[in-house]
Amino acid sequence: MARIRLSTEEIKYMNLFESLTGASTKDCIQEDDSVGFVVKKGDMGLAIGKNGANIERVKAAIKKGVWVMEYSEDAGEFIRNMYSPTRIRNIHISTGPAKIMTLEVGRKDASRVIGQNGSRIKIAKKLAERHFEIDDIKVKSIY
Repeated sequence: MARIRLSTEEIKYMNLFESLTGASTKDCIQEDDSVGFVVKKGDMGLAIGKNGANIERVKAAIKKGVWVMEYSEDAGEFIRNMYSPTRIRNIHISTGPAKIMTLEVGRKDASRVIGQNGSRIKIAKKLAERHFEIDDIKVKSIY
């Protein structure tokens, strides 16, 4: 795992997230108008709250889109958690000089994986690099 360096703003977001939800965070990435939080395995229910109430409180407090995913030590499971409930049909990780993860998704799910202005895929790439030393993520749309 690469050394994680958080900005002052990301640390502030993590502290706010933990105080509003009660969930423990492992990482946070800000990208454009979104913030991605990685929560400790088993804390996803706390992070979301009843009917999504905790997520809504965090969104209102930081005035940005919020994306929450549960941590896993397995790269494939981590990515599936990251994009849940979007269905990732298959995940391939190359073993060449560059470690590239290819996500096979249905045509309708590709835009959800990429996100508005590419924000979700940018966050996914940064988190995959930090936690699994994956150099890039490619999205392959299949029928």
